[in-house]
Amino acid sequence: MAQLDPNWITTGMIDFEYKKYLLLAYLQKIGIHFNDKQLYPFLSDLVFHYNNLLSIKQNKTMAVNSFPKKISQIEFQNFKLEYEKLIQDDDYMAEIENIVDYALPKLKDYLKEGKDLYEFVEENLLLYPVGVLPIKPTNGYIFLKEKEKPDVKIYEYAVTIFESADEKFRGLKTQYVSTCFISIVNTFEMMKVDLIKSNKDLPNPATYAIESEITFPFEETLLPIAKRMLVKKLSESLDK
Repeated sequence: MAQLDPNWITTGMIDFEYKKYLLLAYLQKIGIHFNDKQLYPFLSDLVFHYNNLLSIKQNKTMAVNSFPKKISQIEFQNFKLEYEKLIQDDDYMAEIENIVDYALPKLKDYLKEGKDLYEFVEENLLLYPVGVLPIKPTNGYIFLKEKEKPDVKIYEYAVTIFESADEKFRGLKTQYVSTCFISIVNTFEMMKVDLIKSNKDLPNPATYAIESEITFPFEETLLPIAKRMLVKKLSESLDK
């Protein structure tokens, strides 16, 4: 994965040319992934770095809420301490501001490229229900299929609720179940019937098929965007 240290602004030399080299090397790798139509986790990583630098520019402080969950409290505290030391030095702070002013438009350009790719993928995905849906479709199955391929990857899903300081938002927990092959006799409806027979814990599961018109990298693009599409669809139903 193309990575840029979450602490890249305060780690190592506080030098414009050095930080520029780190940033451009990172963005070059991101560009390669986007050219290969690989979106995740690269797009979310870009969003993190952009929001964090924007917070530094606007507030002269670190965006605590934007730090990824993989960053421990100790790592964040070390980062915060280093940053607070730098704030006391006008020369260092001026150099950081130069780095931030250079980096923000670069990151924004790649974010636009990632957003355009995301929208292109989404436009080529078709989501629709399989059979009758329950009133509250909080649990069920996803059938993922690429148009020209007979195999269908089946995932069980459950809607999850996350809470921040300001709001609640929904996510989707998924677990791979199996891969089936669609045919005249083994339709999506028949696959759903078989799942109901084999899993008594879900006697009336919500089931959605998501078909891709184009072949995309599965783990890095198709699966994560399909999940986001379904969360959006489910939220419309659950908020009624």
